[in-house]
Amino acid sequence: MTAHAVRTGVWFIGARGSVATTATAGCAAIAGGLHPPTGMVTETPPFTGTGLPPLTTLVFGGHDTLDCPLPKRAEALAAGGVLPHGLPSAVEAELTAADAEIRPGGPLPGDTRSDDELIAAFAADIEDFTHRHGLARTVVINVASTEPAPGDDASRLPASSLYAAAALRAGCPYANFTPSTGLRSPHLQDAVDSCGLPHAGRDGKTGQTLLRSVLAPMFVQRALPVRAWSGTNLLGGGDGAALADPAAAAAKNAGKERVLADTLGTAPEGEVHIDDVPAMGDWKTAWDHIAFDGFLGSRMILQTIWQGCDSALAAPLVLDLARLLARSHETGLTGPRPELGFYFKDPDGGPAALAEQYAELLAFAERLRDAR
Repeated sequence: MTAHAVRTGVWFIGARGSVATTATAGCAAIAGGLHPPTGMVTETPPFTGTGLPPLTTLVFGGHDTLDCPLPKRAEALAAGGVLPHGLPSAVEAELTAADAEIRPGGPLPGDTRSDDELIAAFAADIEDFTHRHGLARTVVINVASTEPAPGDDASRLPASSLYAAAALRAGCPYANFTPSTGLRSPHLQDAVDSCGLPHAGRDGKTGQTLLRSVLAPMFVQRALPVRAWSGTNLLGGGDGAALADPAAAAAKNAGKERVLADTLGTAPEGEVHIDDVPAMGDWKTAWDHIAFDGFLGSRMILQTIWQGCDSALAAPLVLDLARLLARSHETGLTGPRPELGFYFKDPDGGPAALAEQYAELLAFAERLRDAR
């Protein structure tokens, strides 16, 4: 049976959030010929003939603790300019079908189930989805709101790790597009090592950090010492509300700062500040101020401003990862996939400049093509 004859599941953690809704609606729009696949790296020429599952064969479901139906969520995103006007009604059938496959997440307040009981319940939901639709495989991707990092004395797994463990138990490839713990919990190390499943990175690289990963190598390669690198993020929506929690913001900022420290060899002075501005909705402005030394100690400054929509930036990358992990699983690849580090602030397999990561991704495309 060829890749074109089978269907692949995409199971979102945070399935009614902005990223998942945008990805689900966007996939339907592209598959239906309503919009081009802008931002999807897997739809560029280097990935032709690699056996990736076609967008028309993806089936969506997921977990969420929210109860707002996907069509209604899509309408709100269209009203905010995230989705094109009229798109929610054009793909309403696909959104309704995906919404019917969303199961209650957790743990919610008052839930007395143990970690293992929650993992078993989440895994059963994923397995039921896969079996009912006759899917060749299901890829689980975490796109939920950022959670605070657990303390060293935490007695329970954080929610992101419960879902990650459920993905492994259900035999599913997994990616964590958030800064949350996910598979990185030490309590899951044995399960990760023995799972025999492909998995990829943590914390998607979409905006401010994408720029940092391009600019930082430039300073190194041109022998221009960076003295300070400060940043500010203004954002609203669900992410803004979640990141108003200092602990969640600290987890988010750790990835942004790691990119600089890994590339520059040392952490420069300066911090990233995140401010919740509800009026901005799902849009974000990120500003960076970089102080560096030039020839003979001349003091120089570079400033950048990135204005965009995180959901629209993340959605095509999430679809890329679903397809790449599905194909990896089909060809028998297991364990962390460093080739997919291109998509992450905290990649599996160590840090690298964006250009190097892209070269690794293209080499991976060749490998998948040869596996056909």
